[in-house]
Amino acid sequence: MKTNRRLLSIPYGIFLALFVVFPLIVIIYYAFTDQTGAPSLQNLFHFFTSSNHVGTLVYSLSIAITTTLVCLILGYPLAYILARSKRPGVQIILLLIVMPMWINFTLRITALKEILTLVEGNLSFHPYLNTVIGMTYDFLPFMILPMYNSLAKLDESLIEAAHDLGAGAFGTFIKVILPLSVPGIISGIVMVFLPSMTNYVVLDMLYNKTYIMGSLIGAYFNAYDWHNGSMISLILLALIVLITIFSNRYGEEDEKGGAVLNAKNN
Repeated sequence: MKTNRRLLSIPYGIFLALFVVFPLIVIIYYAFTDQTGAPSLQNLFHFFTSSNHVGTLVYSLSIAITTTLVCLILGYPLAYILARSKRPGVQIILLLIVMPMWINFTLRITALKEILTLVEGNLSFHPYLNTVIGMTYDFLPFMILPMYNSLAKLDESLIEAAHDLGAGAFGTFIKVILPLSVPGIISGIVMVFLPSMTNYVVLDMLYNKTYIMGSLIGAYFNAYDWHNGSMISLILLALIVLITIFSNRYGEEDEKGGAVLNAKNN
């Protein structure tokens, strides 16, 4: 039985080696070598000493943080209402939220661009605002669905116990519902924050000429400068890994806290 399982894992191992491990090795090689192929840290120093690169990183973080906050503010109340609703039409509403994700990304942003053009006239007047609107429109479902799943799985007995102990609706939400929904919030934040830093297609289509990390990487590779492009890719990858590790640890601690709360009430 163990032998069969190992055999079944061979295609997956080959896939990982060819499309994950090998490309990562290539990126690391180009990131830490110069034009002659000699080992060098010049690309790393160039990134952190360049005001354009640091400014692009700050702008990318600004776009990602703003988009994530807007998605969280818009998505949590909707996810909470849908999760707590007992009406049969909830699944239809969820389907309507997911349906735009089935449409081609370019078509969706093009439709949004036409709407914004009718409202604003010239999209170049508000590039940052339009970018946040475009990012929010694209990633909002990724924020709503994890929070909805987390809120829908809440133990009703915990809410009833809070009411029995004298907690009002607001106190129950702050002390019981919100802490137990944190894993869903963290999942939504990660799913929105990380792609918002690199999705430069939205900027290009909505006439935002400012670079973010994704467009900066693309510019270097288009200019056949694989060394600086690989270093920026590696820095972005390291940032994503750190954010993912932090969010996973925070989510695990919150789940342990929820388990303790559940045990105390039982």
